[in-house]
Amino acid sequence: MSSKINILLAFAAILVLTSATAPSAKAAPPDDACAFLTAAQVSAGVGVPIKDGVPITPTDKKVCTWSATKPAPKSTKFVTLLLQTADSFQAGKSMKAPGIIVTAVTGVGDDAFYLAVGDQVGLIVKKGNVAFKVAVYADIPLADKEAMEKTLALQVVSKL
Repeated sequence: MSSKINILLAFAAILVLTSATAPSAKAAPPDDACAFLTAAQVSAGVGVPIKDGVPITPTDKKVCTWSATKPAPKSTKFVTLLLQTADSFQAGKSMKAPGIIVTAVTGVGDDAFYLAVGDQVGLIVKKGNVAFKVAVYADIPLADKEAMEKTLALQVVSKL
């Protein structure tokens, strides 16, 4: 159990590091992650009923979380969308550390990659000067999470 906690902590640290770089001088990213996906879109993308998205804090709307209405084993618990700069995207793409797997993804935005740590994965996408990370948190195989994340990312890209 402690190894799972360590993996989750490592994944959280990576997300903080990839979102903490200086903003791009070209354009500011959107600032309301919850505006990019509806509960219905998230529910359709992950296959379980989902509550409306809520910002992680009232003052920082760059991270939104959608939670399952009735979390169950072997299903989606929640989904997050983190808006970030193109510079942050590049920092994440070039990240190298033991246990971190970066896999290129085609067909989403201008550039995209999965960043996996243990049994957690997030899809990080860049379109123009905006980047974002979508992650599905569920007790399911990584390939299933990746497919769900790609479906949701395509919805986000359509609004950029």
